[in-house]
Amino acid sequence: MKRILSTLLFALLGVTYGWPQAAAAPSAAPTAPTAPVKNPVTSVLRTIQARQQKNILAAIDAMPADKFGYKPTADQITFGHLVVHITESNNSMCAKVADVPQPKVEELKETDSKDKLLAAARASFDFCTASLANVDDSKLGDNVDYGRMQGPRAMAVFFLAGGWSDHYGAAAQYLRLNGIVPPTAQAKK
Repeated sequence: MKRILSTLLFALLGVTYGWPQAAAAPSAAPTAPTAPVKNPVTSVLRTIQARQQKNILAAIDAMPADKFGYKPTADQITFGHLVVHITESNNSMCAKVADVPQPKVEELKETDSKDKLLAAARASFDFCTASLANVDDSKLGDNVDYGRMQGPRAMAVFFLAGGWSDHYGAAAQYLRLNGIVPPTAQAKK
């Protein structure tokens, strides 16, 4: 089961992040298999987190303070609400993956200042970094209560990785709608 999850996760990451695919030369001699990665799922989660943390925090920082109340349509959330959601999601899901209590934090409001919301988002990623640092794959099959549903702890890993992609994508769209180029679309310096 671990091997299947690992293979699927690495394939997804390769497509998502454009990692080059190794192609064997037509007449290449067989090579020795590489050593298996210890804890492949949680190791990859930490790799994804580092990249997404950088991008999401840069996107939040790029949005001008006076635009945190911006929402593209009446039915969508404000940018400030998105930041509150990112923070709450990080604290909740990283706690689920790491099997630790959520941090006790002050309740945020979407109308809080940019500085307060950005600091809370940073703190939530710091919590994820600390709580995920020593997590291994051994408890991924344990059943976890997610509030509205239950499932294996591995589901939280996929929720986290997918959530970070979704959160950055939403933030990038809000930036573009305000004439700001998102961090990952900016020219290399």
